[in-house]
Amino acid sequence: MPIESVNDFVVRFANVNGSGSASANQMFARAILRMGVPVAARNIFPSNIQGLPTWYEVRVSDHGWLGARGGTDLMVAMNPQTWDKDVAAIQPGGYLFYDSSRPIPASKFREDVTVIGVPLTEICNREYKDPRQRQLFKNIICIGALLALLDIEVSLVEALLDEQFKGKEKLISANHKALHIGTDWCRANLACPIGLRVAHSDAVGDRIFVDGNTAAALGAVYGGATVCAWYPLTPSTSLAEAFTSYCKRLRSEPVTDKHRYAIVQAEDELASIGVVIGAGWNGARAFTATSGPGISLMQEFLGLAYFAEVPAVIFNVQRGGPSTGMPTRTQQSDILSCAWASHGDTKHVLIFPRDPGEAFEFGATAFDLADRLQTPVFVMLDLDIGMNHSLVAPFAWDDARKLDRGKVMTHDDLAAGGDFGRYYDVDGDGIPYRTYPGTHPTRGAYFTRGTTRDAYARYTEEGGPYVENMQRLLRKFETAKRYVPGPIVQRAARTTRTGVIHYGSTAAAMDEALVLLRDRGIDVDGLRVRAFPFSKGIVDFIAAHDRVFVVEQNRDAQLRTLLIAENAVDPQKLVPVLHYDGTPITARFIAKSISALMPDSLDAPKELLS
Repeated sequence: MPIESVNDFVVRFANVNGSGSASANQMFARAILRMGVPVAARNIFPSNIQGLPTWYEVRVSDHGWLGARGGTDLMVAMNPQTWDKDVAAIQPGGYLFYDSSRPIPASKFREDVTVIGVPLTEICNREYKDPRQRQLFKNIICIGALLALLDIEVSLVEALLDEQFKGKEKLISANHKALHIGTDWCRANLACPIGLRVAHSDAVGDRIFVDGNTAAALGAVYGGATVCAWYPLTPSTSLAEAFTSYCKRLRSEPVTDKHRYAIVQAEDELASIGVVIGAGWNGARAFTATSGPGISLMQEFLGLAYFAEVPAVIFNVQRGGPSTGMPTRTQQSDILSCAWASHGDTKHVLIFPRDPGEAFEFGATAFDLADRLQTPVFVMLDLDIGMNHSLVAPFAWDDARKLDRGKVMTHDDLAAGGDFGRYYDVDGDGIPYRTYPGTHPTRGAYFTRGTTRDAYARYTEEGGPYVENMQRLLRKFETAKRYVPGPIVQRAARTTRTGVIHYGSTAAAMDEALVLLRDRGIDVDGLRVRAFPFSKGIVDFIAAHDRVFVVEQNRDAQLRTLLIAENAVDPQKLVPVLHYDGTPITARFIAKSISALMPDSLDAPKELLS
């Protein structure tokens, strides 16, 4: 039986990269949003410039589930190269939309799928003479056809086209025409709508549709950042570009147009982190945006910032590794390389946003943490958060909020004659006082070096001062637990001794997976880690449960490794659930994996999840 569902299904577009389909696909998602129905859109694309397969998935969910679900209800198959794989991915009872201009053997279809053929190429060849127009308008005609099939208001896409091509009337009218060609053909030749429909709702509310890199860049502006040094690297490039755009608007004097910011595209990642550390030492709030390969190159400089105690913020938009890996696929595979970055004994602060909303919030908070703790702070994004659009609450900011610059001695403090030691722990929290260069003409100066020194920044290789300094850095890391974002616990409806720990972009799928598990009679308490160092609440959560699943998007269970190393947890108690093929983790995968690992899994029904 064909699937029948209103405001709850998954559409996947299978296209050829470079075909111009991206903007049309995104317009489709935005039209559903304007009908008041939440969507989660994910672009899955190759690192090659043109010719390879690309997919664009739109999760339509009136319930508000924004994670990847797993499975496809309607496949828009526009790429012959991936036809077999795309057809196989359709749910039983689902729908296959394809260009029927050329005959396709019956063996290429499935009997349990409803096939919808529209002769898109034939229509375009009839309507347009220019080859480029045929390709571009084919995408719009395709969207028009889908509007009719899914009962989406055409006027909503017309409005989106008006906005996109504002001031270009010829383009507007041409795109309107193409849109109606597709809609009219389907209404005249097919039964519309199909079993999948979009109906008006009010489930979107005032939420905004934004990608994580843009959100993090705006958070950096609000967090007081004035210096960005970066080197282009997928998938982090758009973060630096968005920061540049926002600075032009928000950090330029309106009359003189004088810039109050510095953006440096360095020759490589090593140079970029060097600029950031230099700016941070000088009192500016500075950051870089990079990904795993960049983190690898930055290791020695990160050790310098840790040991010399210089504030710096690093936005790491994680991708598949190692080496070049999968540049346009998502993973959470840099946890250990960031937590213990550089040689020797180092521990760095990591914060884990779950979505663009927290990317904005944590993007701003990271600069307060870096100044307060005088250390590098990593904002651990990933491609799924950074480059995909998601629905989040409007960004909130308290105009009364002041930047936390931490322990900085002023001119008057120094003039008062107090004892200043750059690495002297005055109050036992491990954080010393610092000065900005030029604060006082004769007081407060010190050498900043990567070699060992005593509390007054005097060079020494004696074991005692070295050990004392390293122990103070540990005290500072312990102090950091008071300032970093704490974990969030989701309690099951019934008391349970089973828990699950997750972090970052896994959260959206986890929210839904917990409900799927509950519906199967499996009660699980959830805890979302939002920062390293780990707070006592995380340790207590593990202690309160007999079995704790740790869900991650990497091969080596990196967060689990960190939990065991930092908290002396029994490894047998932490059960890894790992997903690392480069696609976003799905709710169905999480629920199926946890269900299979439960002691009574042999008796559990297997047909619910796939």
